[in-house]
Amino acid sequence: MDKMEQQLHSSQFIRERSFPFWIRRYFHDHAHVPSLHGHDFIELVYVVRGQAEHMFEGSCYDMRAGDVFIINPGEVHTYRIKPGKQLEIINCLFMSDLIRGSWLLELGISQSMDYFYVHPFLDHRERFHNRLNLNGQDAARTLFLLETMMNEFDSRLSGCETLIRLQLVELLILLSRSYQQAEGHCGKAAVRSDSRQLLVRRICGYLERYYDKKVSIAAICEMFNISARQLNRIFKEVLGMTVVDMVHQIRIERAKHLLRETEDKVITIAGRVGYEDPAFFSRLFHRQVGCSPGKFRESSADG
Repeated sequence: MDKMEQQLHSSQFIRERSFPFWIRRYFHDHAHVPSLHGHDFIELVYVVRGQAEHMFEGSCYDMRAGDVFIINPGEVHTYRIKPGKQLEIINCLFMSDLIRGSWLLELGISQSMDYFYVHPFLDHRERFHNRLNLNGQDAARTLFLLETMMNEFDSRLSGCETLIRLQLVELLILLSRSYQQAEGHCGKAAVRSDSRQLLVRRICGYLERYYDKKVSIAAICEMFNISARQLNRIFKEVLGMTVVDMVHQIRIERAKHLLRETEDKVITIAGRVGYEDPAFFSRLFHRQVGCSPGKFRESSADG
């Protein structure tokens, strides 16, 4: 791990566990940028104006007005700004349980909601090369929603938490639709328009957000209007694994990160990634990684 890397925790920003949300506007320049950091929350970044480079997971990507980035827990990033240049962004931080899938389902919007929004570029090789850039009405609406959420967040008036949740859902739906439209104009439209590919990617986006919760196949089937048999068949055809296999893969990758970057006990990490039985977690980890969690931590420290 880079010695300059910092680990930010939700407790530094989010005061109420019942409402895990925080939002603020920032102005950065060459001399005032955040240090390289990771965090345990979801970070949605909207570029209001300016230019910079986004240093993400060891790679560098251009940033400009209208760009939207979503940084997932455990991912490391910062910005690099040239002398004389400035960057204005809005940072929206939240935990995955702020908006529950069941809540979305009850609102009756799950079919219009593309869960791909939460991880808009699952393929890390393409993730920021094909970043989402908004303009026109979409950019204006996004800025309006973010500024409205900021006003509600600062006001702390009665009902503000409900309004913020609703506004965030509206924003995420807008981003989802914008991404789908952008997909239709990219060079890989023929591949990306494949309904099976899109369905799998939407579900993977959902799993990325809720991997640490009890994942119900029945709930996923209801949410995406598909039978369990069809779901697993399509997953095997597209990814070569079942939905449960994917959940385990996501959890083990997250566990590897926690073993490398924290001093938490193995039993604690097992719980954090969604396993109530630490013995089962250790067996699964050994089967997928080839060594025990303890040995993995030791080898990572030695390396």
